[in-house]
Amino acid sequence: QLQASGGGLVQAGDSLRLSCTASGRNFRDYTMGWFRQVPGKEREFVAGIRSNGGSTHYADSVKGRFTISRDVAKKSVYLQMNSLKPEDTAVYYCAAGSRIILSSVRVAASYDYWGQGTLVTVSS
Repeated sequence: QLQASGGGLVQAGDSLRLSCTASGRNFRDYTMGWFRQVPGKEREFVAGIRSNGGSTHYADSVKGRFTISRDVAKKSVYLQMNSLKPEDTAVYYCAAGSRIILSSVRVAASYDYWGQGTLVTVSS
């Protein structure tokens, strides 16, 4: 089970940090991802961090502004979002998956578990 938090209403240029806490065992064995979705559009990949070596991956639209990290001891993954833009407005979901190969990190269907989503609204 995944529990996401940290969303809110901010102004363009502000920062926000999302958190996602997992329950259960073997958190370190899961690839963790952040996706976002706006009404009428498909869920899109934002960032991912792999279990093996912890390599990180980002969508081009957030590269250089967002940072994904994980704390194994706390069974948590974070998304630090800086220089937020109005187009970052969306519901953000965290996800976990096992045995995700490198080429599938960005694919929503690769993930087994999803959090409930947290809304991020960026005003201009």
